[in-house]
Amino acid sequence: MTAPTHIASGKVRDIYELDAQTLLFVASDRMSAFDVVMAEPIPDKGRVLTAISAFWFDRLADVAPSHLVGLDVPPAAADLGADLAGRVMVVRKAEMLPIECIVRGYLSGSAWSEYKKHGTMHGQQLPAGLRQSEQLPEPVFTPSTKATEGHDENISYQAAVDLVGEELASEARRISLQAYQAGAEWAATKGIIIADTKFELGIIDGKLALCDEVLTPDSSRFWPAEAWAPGETPPSFDKQPLRDWLESTGWDKQPPPPALPATVVDQTRSRYIAAYERLTALSFADWPGVS
Repeated sequence: MTAPTHIASGKVRDIYELDAQTLLFVASDRMSAFDVVMAEPIPDKGRVLTAISAFWFDRLADVAPSHLVGLDVPPAAADLGADLAGRVMVVRKAEMLPIECIVRGYLSGSAWSEYKKHGTMHGQQLPAGLRQSEQLPEPVFTPSTKATEGHDENISYQAAVDLVGEELASEARRISLQAYQAGAEWAATKGIIIADTKFELGIIDGKLALCDEVLTPDSSRFWPAEAWAPGETPPSFDKQPLRDWLESTGWDKQPPPPALPATVVDQTRSRYIAAYERLTALSFADWPGVS
């Protein structure tokens, strides 16, 4: 049996080739903030991201197919380590689009920064007088480039058309908006606002499919509905405790980062688990590999 071939590592995932058709995604517990990877992992973070993505791949199957084949550790991966249960996805290979498919339902992050300066979002004019964190009149598809180095660049829809063509751009927009809308409506019943999110889309068998991770705390801004109010920045179900602590240290956001206190690691882990349990109404303790 041939061992998987390591082909790439990102900030969180390690990717291996299983065969000509499939890849193995392994979600680590690595944590990045301000584009710097922390020295300390967040225990079970990779399992949370895998569990949430698997939930959404199933729930959004009527919106678009996904690259997911299965969640079991393949026998060929036995030599990759003993801590794989619950953090792996066997996936179909896809021809990935060279754009990030972002959908914004609320005015936050880089979109809020642009709006304050120009009254626009990705170059599109927005109504005057909107406040930070305010819900937009309707969700908007706001693509960006995929930067190999540095930060992604926000682009207009027309720029996305120029990159991938009208047909693919239109279908990417449709899938992204429908997936966001379906996810946001479900999350709202669980008391969670999905302010914005980023989808990765790729072509499999001639069709665009949802790939990588979907509607997780790493790819989305999750807010507790009870804490949201226009004009304020709500707490989020993600790395906010970590980011807040890092900001308080005066760190210049250049490597190496300061060592994380155990309390910050624990608080961050709890936020991720709370997002999974609140969204799915399932116990994280029942997910494979959780001790």
